[in-house]
Amino acid sequence: MRHIDFKNKTPMDKDIPGWTPWSKSEWDKWLKDSAELHRHAAEIDMERTKLESAGNTKGADAKRAERNEFISKKSAHWGKLKPWLFALSGGKCWFTDTTNNGSHYDVEHFRPKAEAKNLDGTVREGYWWLAFDYTNYRLAGGAPNTKKGGWFPLCNGSLSSTFGNRCEDSEFPYLLDPIRASDPLLLAFDEEGNAIPLPSADNWATDSAKWNKARAEESIKRYKLNEHDALPERRRKFWSDVSGAIKEFLEAKANFHPVRNPLPGETMEQAARRIEAMTRPDVEFSSVAKWCICLRNDPDLVRLF
Repeated sequence: MRHIDFKNKTPMDKDIPGWTPWSKSEWDKWLKDSAELHRHAAEIDMERTKLESAGNTKGADAKRAERNEFISKKSAHWGKLKPWLFALSGGKCWFTDTTNNGSHYDVEHFRPKAEAKNLDGTVREGYWWLAFDYTNYRLAGGAPNTKKGGWFPLCNGSLSSTFGNRCEDSEFPYLLDPIRASDPLLLAFDEEGNAIPLPSADNWATDSAKWNKARAEESIKRYKLNEHDALPERRRKFWSDVSGAIKEFLEAKANFHPVRNPLPGETMEQAARRIEAMTRPDVEFSSVAKWCICLRNDPDLVRLF
C-alpha cells in the first residue's frame, strides 16, 4: 500500500503526470450529475424509512433493494473517474502498490455502498449516501476489491455513521486507507516478500499498538496482500534488488575518502541513482524499497527518497 495524496485533488488539476485535466465545466457537470443521482437515491430511501416506521418490513426491504439496484446501475458515473484515479497513483493499484499485471481495475468504494459487514459477520446498512461522493473512491485491482467486498468493520465502541447521523470522520475503521498518510505506515515487509504489521518496539504491549497491529493484519487479509502467490514472490525479488544496491552503496561509502580513495564515490553515485529510482512513486513496490531502506537506519540512504 502506498499513500495517495487525495486531499483537495480534482480532475481539473494540471500537475498530475499522464493526466489531461478536465475543464471546470466538465467537472461541474460531473458533480451536478452526482448530486442528482444522490437525490434520487435519497428519495427511494425516504420511502424505505416510512415503510420501516410503519412496521412494513417486507416493503422496506423491497425499497432497500430498489435503492441499491439504482445505485449499482449507475456505475458508469463513477467509472468516468477511473482514468484520473489511475493517474494519481502512476497506474498502480492503491492497495497492492503494483500495476496488477494488466488485470481489471475497479473504482472501489472504501465505505461500501450497499451493506457493511462487521468482524463477527453481521451486517449493517451500507454507506449508500457516499455512492456518488468521489472522496469515497479508491483504485483497486480485482483481487483486493473482490476480497474486501462489503467488509467494513469498525473498532469496538466506535461511532457508526448513518444517513441520519453523519459522522464518518469520527469512525474508527479496521481497514487501512491509502489516502490517510499514517495508515500505509502501519504496514511493513520482510525479505521473503510478505506484507507484515509494522514491528512494535514494545511488542504491541499498549492498546494503541495492539489496535494498529489488528488493523494491519485485517487489511493484509482483506486486501489479499499475501494470498496472491505472485505478489510475495515479486516483492521478494524486488527486495533482493534493493538490498543489492544498498550493499553496494554502503560498501563504497565505507571505503570512500575524498583524497586518499575517491574512486568509490562513483560507485556510490551509481548505486544511489538505482535506489532513488526504485523508490519513485510510480514504480511497483516502491513501498517495499522504502521499508528495506529504513531497516538500514542510515541517514544517507533515507535522504534518497
